[in-house]
Formats: sequence, C-alpha cells, structure tokens
Amino acid sequence: MHSPEHNDEGFTGLEAAIVLIAFVVVAAVFSYVVLGAGFFTTQKAQETIYKGVEQSTSNIMITGQIFGLSDDNINITNITFPIGLAPGASAIDLTTLRIVFSTPDTTPITLTRGTTANSTAFTTTLNGNSVTALNPNEQVVISFVVANITATTKMNIEIRPSVGASLPFTKTAPPKITRTNILN
Repeated sequence: MHSPEHNDEGFTGLEAAIVLIAFVVVAAVFSYVVLGAGFFTTQKAQETIYKGVEQSTSNIMITGQIFGLSDDNINITNITFPIGLAPGASAIDLTTLRIVFSTPDTTPITLTRGTTANSTAFTTTLNGNSVTALNPNEQVVISFVVANITATTKMNIEIRPSVGASLPFTKTAPPKITRTNILN
C-alpha cells in the first residue's frame, strides 16, 4: 500500500519536457559561448595575418640613381638618392624612417631624419622643399653626409621604415672620384 504523503506516480510527461528544455537551454548557451570564442579567435588570427603581410612587404623602392658627391674630387662626402612607393602602397611617415650606413672599415651608423644633412641625420626633399611624408606617386630625395669614402669602397645602406620591410642595398664608389659620382 502506498502512503498518501509520498506519491511518485505524478511524474508525468510535462515534467520530463521541462527537464529536457532545461538541458537544451544549457546546451544552447554553452554552444553560443564556444562559437563566440571561435569567431573571436578567427578574427584575431586574420588581423595577425594581415599585419604580418603588411610588415613583410617593402613599400619603399629606389626610383633613380644613387649619387656620391665630392667636394675635393678625392673623397665622397655626401650620398643622395630618390625613393618612391611601390604601386598600391600607402603613405609613409618619413620622420620615423631610419637609415643605416656602413662600409667594411666602419661600424654601422643609424641616421634619423633631420632638417640638415650631417653625420647623424639625413634630409628628405621634394622639389627642393623639406617633406615629412612620402605619398603615392611622389619621388623624395634623401641626402646624408658620410665620412670620406675613397675610390672603390663598398657601402652598405639600409632604409628602415617604421612599418614594412627594410630595403638594404650595397653600392661601390667608382675607381676615380669626381664631383658627382654614380655609385654602382
């Protein structure tokens, strides 16, 4: 005989449906959290890939001859060359640009942008006027002072923008120094 105080016969389909709905709601919330975390992770991975591509591509290119200028026809004392942007590249802030210059006999010197060319600073000009940005379809001339480069000396120059890959190149002074020398 069953006691009237404790009756299990009342467990019906309605109660089973409530329990089932509770499990479905918990599973839905859990799946929403997992999917949200997955979408967030995918977005961050995509941003990282785009940033990596931006950092690895060089936007700067040499757009003309590299000249070594001499005051005495014995030593090159100034380097001048034009730069531009690769097709499709965005503008570059020249105030954050760095140039590293060295020869086999000297330690590398890091030059920053300045208003006058000297042994620690380079200038950037466009049509004779000082500029602080390199925009698409422009050709900016970089000029800096070097310490007495003699004939046939190899020079290593590396242009380092704040964003994008650096542009290293090696040039050699000609066997006979004149006032204006094309570096090969």
